[in-house]
Amino acid sequence: MSDFTLTASVRNDLGKGASRRLRRANQQVPAIIYGGEAAPESIAVDKTSFYKAIEDEAFFSSLITIEVAGKPQQVVVRDLQRHPYKPLVTHADFMRVDASHEITLNVPLHVVGDDKCAAIKDHDGELHVLNNEVEISCLPKDLPEYLEIDITNVELGTTLHLSDLEVPAGVTIVALTHGEDHDNAILSVTKSKVRVEEDDDAPEAPAAPESKSDGAADEDKSE
Repeated sequence: MSDFTLTASVRNDLGKGASRRLRRANQQVPAIIYGGEAAPESIAVDKTSFYKAIEDEAFFSSLITIEVAGKPQQVVVRDLQRHPYKPLVTHADFMRVDASHEITLNVPLHVVGDDKCAAIKDHDGELHVLNNEVEISCLPKDLPEYLEIDITNVELGTTLHLSDLEVPAGVTIVALTHGEDHDNAILSVTKSKVRVEEDDDAPEAPAAPESKSDGAADEDKSE
């Protein structure tokens, strides 16, 4: 598991105006830590280390250590509020984790073996990934950064479901706890659709014969 450590300070100056001033200073990101038995705590996270961390996919499915005024706390990221059009995070929500309590989190789904899959390489198969992440439940110590599914031997026309995933010990796929009806498809390998392009040089189809005028039709009937 990746090791992410952030440094933060307690944020006493609260409100929208205070958050704007903090962002304008461009050194820290407003955030909050909540959950567990302790009260919610407003903090300001060091911007440099935070922006570097969120570039890594694993950050969103890993345990994170936040040192607030020198005191470490273990958390997971719950939400990031982003600026509507600038590449900025305006606020971050972190949830405390307890080693003795399970947490529910979305983890990425990594598909491997597509470069070796005969259905794709030799039979014009096309891979369709229907879900990029999976909701799981586990103790913090068992939290995987991602789940992997190998499609090396998947045949053409195959659809794989959540129940086809191999999960580490202690990890539960949340949807499957609700019954077979929630065994959602996660990917399929289907025959590639080939679009036939029109040939500009092909001869035009002959025009349909013109219909007789009403007068000619009447003459035919009178004969």
